[in-house]
Amino acid sequence: MSGQADSDRLDLAALLGSRICHDLISPIGAIGNGIELLMMEPDSRGPEMALIAESVGHANARIRFFRVAFGAATPEQRVGSAEVAGILSDMTRGGRLSIAWQTKADLARVEVKIAFLLLMCLESAMAYGGKITVQQDGGPWHIQAEAARLRIDPALWETLKSPTLAQVTPASVHFPLAGQEITRHQFRLTAEFGADWIKLSF
Repeated sequence: MSGQADSDRLDLAALLGSRICHDLISPIGAIGNGIELLMMEPDSRGPEMALIAESVGHANARIRFFRVAFGAATPEQRVGSAEVAGILSDMTRGGRLSIAWQTKADLARVEVKIAFLLLMCLESAMAYGGKITVQQDGGPWHIQAEAARLRIDPALWETLKSPTLAQVTPASVHFPLAGQEITRHQFRLTAEFGADWIKLSF
C-alpha cells in the first residue's frame, strides 16, 4: 500500500511539473521572439539588449530541460537525441559547465528523464564548472563528470540508492527524485567517485 501511495505522489509531482513548464514555456518563448524583433532595429543592438536576449534564451532552455526532468513520462514516449542535445547546448552556452551528449538518435523519454535528473546531481557537485559526457548506444547509460574541484555531499548521493526526503532542500530535491525514478523503472545505479571525477551508470 505504501509503495502505491509513493507512486501516486510521484505521478502527481510529475504532472505538476509538466503543467508548470507547459504554462511557462509559451510566454517565455513569446518574450524571446519579441526581443529578436526589437534587435532587428539598429538602435536596439546595445549590450543591454544582448544581455536580456541571452538571459531569456537561457531561461527558455532551462524550462525545456525541467519539462523533461520533472515532467510526466510514460514508457512508450520517445525523444530525439538532437532535441536533447539542443536543449543542453542552449542551457550551458556561455557557462562554466559543458555537456557532451553522445547517444543514439531515438531514446526512451523515461530514460532521458533519469539522465537529466542525474545531470542535475552532477551539476550540484560541480559548482565551479567542468565537463560531463553522456553516452548510450542501446545498452546501459554511462555519464562521466570531470572537474578541477568537486563538492560532494555523501548523504545526498546516498538518496540515489535509498530515496528519502530526510534533510532534502529545494536545491537538492533532484537527488531523491532521481533515486525514485531509478527504482520505479527497475534500473540499477552504479556510482564511482574520484578526486576530480564521477562516473555514473544505469
